[in-house]
Amino acid sequence: MVSTSLSTILCVDDEESGLQIRKLLLESAGYQVFTARSGQEGIRLFKEQKIDLVVVDYWMGGMNGLAFARELRRISATTPIVILSAYASLPGETLGLADLWIRKGEEDPQYLLAKLKQLLDERAAI
Repeated sequence: MVSTSLSTILCVDDEESGLQIRKLLLESAGYQVFTARSGQEGIRLFKEQKIDLVVVDYWMGGMNGLAFARELRRISATTPIVILSAYASLPGETLGLADLWIRKGEEDPQYLLAKLKQLLDERAAI
């Protein structure tokens, strides 16, 4: 079982407000959180830090969530990726690269926290 106090999460979103809300939520749950305002910055941080899980917005300017997930999978095949999106559906390739897709605004924060913990626990069991 993974202790959340030891788990590090990278949140990537080009919208500052959503990024800060997620950061506060995850830190209050005991996670260490890094944030990035673009896909490129997220990839740089991923390479520089020990990251256990990534939460990324699908629709971002420049490198969108699909391009980010594709690049992250080149670097690490095992790091869990959670994609957040306001869209009703995502391209199949995106779903194949991500471990989980959550629609923004449809799930309460406790659902997100439970899913992240589940992914971290599954990764630790490998």
